[in-house]
Amino acid sequence: MAVDPSVIPYGSIIKINGNEYIAEDCGGAIKGNKIDIFSENPKQEKYQIEIYIKEK
Repeated sequence: MAVDPSVIPYGSIIKINGNEYIAEDCGGAIKGNKIDIFSENPKQEKYQIEIYIKEK
């Protein structure tokens, strides 16, 4: 998952709809409260959702 590391630190485990993702990249367009999730079968959608950062 690509994140803005000033908002979500690299290595953070993010929980979205019961699925866990690891913050490990930053794309050029990912600034502030945005994320980008890699998918083998992409379906581009833009929407707002609550995410949870798992405590270490």
